[in-house]
Amino acid sequence: MLRLLSFLLFVALASGCGRPIYNPFVRVVNGEDAVPYSWPWQVSLQYEKNGAFHHTCGGSLIDPDWVITAGHCISRSLTYRVVLGEYDRAEEEGPEQVIPIIPEDIFVHPLWNSSCVACGNDIALIKLSRSAQLGDTVQPACLPPAGYILPNEAPCYISGWGRLYTGGPLPDMLQQALLPVVDYEHCSRRDWWGSVVKKTMVCAGGDILSGCNGDSGGPLSCPAADGSWQVHGVTSFVSSLGCNTVKKPTVFTRVSAFEDWIKETIASH
Repeated sequence: MLRLLSFLLFVALASGCGRPIYNPFVRVVNGEDAVPYSWPWQVSLQYEKNGAFHHTCGGSLIDPDWVITAGHCISRSLTYRVVLGEYDRAEEEGPEQVIPIIPEDIFVHPLWNSSCVACGNDIALIKLSRSAQLGDTVQPACLPPAGYILPNEAPCYISGWGRLYTGGPLPDMLQQALLPVVDYEHCSRRDWWGSVVKKTMVCAGGDILSGCNGDSGGPLSCPAADGSWQVHGVTSFVSSLGCNTVKKPTVFTRVSAFEDWIKETIASH
């Protein structure tokens, strides 16, 4: 019964998700500062070192108690916290919610292999030590229907505090960029990603705009027919040749391929 109630709660929460109060399109953006709080499910995953916390990855709030991120963002030797309602990392602006993470409440996909990023399953769930307080600046994302495949050139957006270019600095302001989807037929071509990309992944972007180090774990947000936004991807990897490499789009874990695991993990914890 507890499992059933948890699942029903998950479904009920999803119905009020993915609708930011602040419009992401107040101004034109192409790898520029995002409109403040226009991606209210965006989180900063931070690790502790020498008494201070540092941004390492992004993530998405998918429920008041749960965040989704990438498996490769997690190390069992580190202490983490999640910051919700973050925009300018250099300033304490007021909406931030800083929530500690209990190590036992981090669930990396059981098939994730840190020695083989291209094998897939680069996804993890984090249960928050206390519930997020939802409001204008903090809201959960919607998830896509199980198995859903985005069409080629679907207009999706990446957001995060990743490096501004290969080897470059981490920005203070949350960044966003339009990354049109590159379907599997194109992305798996020999002169693109070839066999490296799997059908449980999503490719998006091109040689001008892309994710970079520090964006890992963050969302690929795509508009749905009902006007909401759905997180279709978890930022996974870019080319070792650089973040903006021709025919090497940013690769995301396809969330719709892991719906069963997500629901089962949440229902059982």
